[in-house]
Amino acid sequence: MADPAFTVPDPRIFPSIESAAPALRTLYALAEESLAADSQQRADGCDGELRATLARYLESDGTELAAAFSHAPSVAVTRHLWRLVDSVWSARTHDGTLAVTVFALPLIVVAGIEGGSERRSLRATLLHPERVAAILREHGALKGNRNFALADALVAAETIDIARLPQIRKWQQLPDALEPGAMPGERDLVPSPIVVAAGSEGVHLRFLPGTAIAGSATDLLAESDVGRWGIPLAQELARELAIDGVSVLVLPRAPQPPLRAVAAGRAAQREVSAQLFAANAIRRFRSAVGEPSAVISAHRAPDAPGGGELRLSLSSPFDSRSAEGFRCPLYPLDRVGDAVTMLVELLRDCRVGDIRTLAGVHPDRERDFGSLLLFKPDTVPEYANGEVH
Repeated sequence: MADPAFTVPDPRIFPSIESAAPALRTLYALAEESLAADSQQRADGCDGELRATLARYLESDGTELAAAFSHAPSVAVTRHLWRLVDSVWSARTHDGTLAVTVFALPLIVVAGIEGGSERRSLRATLLHPERVAAILREHGALKGNRNFALADALVAAETIDIARLPQIRKWQQLPDALEPGAMPGERDLVPSPIVVAAGSEGVHLRFLPGTAIAGSATDLLAESDVGRWGIPLAQELARELAIDGVSVLVLPRAPQPPLRAVAAGRAAQREVSAQLFAANAIRRFRSAVGEPSAVISAHRAPDAPGGGELRLSLSSPFDSRSAEGFRCPLYPLDRVGDAVTMLVELLRDCRVGDIRTLAGVHPDRERDFGSLLLFKPDTVPEYANGEVH
């Protein structure tokens, strides 16, 4: 939950409902009516119409579904539509017949080059996917289900995100015969190699898709935590990906339906990235000049999702260099308050005593020098004075 003591405005730019196509205007109006409904009966009526429309979109080529989210006029509408799509996707019968469950494991990959000045690339194809599957079976992942198959490709979020859901949904159609170890739709999965820059560690997000067969009433993805399989799986994947001169740490998350996996993966990547930045920057400040001050601010940024992002700046009055900064992305489902709370809790865990949040939305670049705009406590303009904690 967001901490009400830390308020930062949303820097993203949302389309107006009027700019959307007529069908989408109707969709958004229903979503807003549902959110504002003064009775559960009215909200359920709106949601029923929305589910019917979104179910049709899930049966199309993905264009309409992607447009519904890319043109959404607010975070609240986006989150409401997302919940309804998820409910349509996850709807299951309880007649005891067999059904195919499509899932994806979010993988946070922390990789760094130990020496040298050239960037390297880690392949995104598993040579031994059967070893990964064996670990999951041995430790009872997927509620102990053993009838599942994993892809041999690590894919990017876009491969299993909103626009691809109609195509992935077809994998749920149980084939007449499914060979052991085979996975429907595997040819549609394009591996996404991990490019590692020299001189620093990077945090990358990939997904390992899979399909499982079980009774239609069984929810194989009910567990949200990584079980006993987490450590051995991380070790096996690190062995698969590692190359000479590159350190690799893999942090797997629990398998989830594709839609939820993307949301959970992006949140985990952002949190691990913030942790890595804060740990390294705070250690440098404390070893050189003492305790840093932290400033959290909102910025327009043309290369950021939605055209805006948060920034965490760390600096010290005893260090004349520019502040060290972390660019905190805001994805379509993100509420700004939740992202700010994540940053604040991280800083508190690192025992940073001076945390400031700024009012207003700020430019991407400094006016005079064109460099990324990062605030220090002594460079905050009066109009941006927010709160000091």
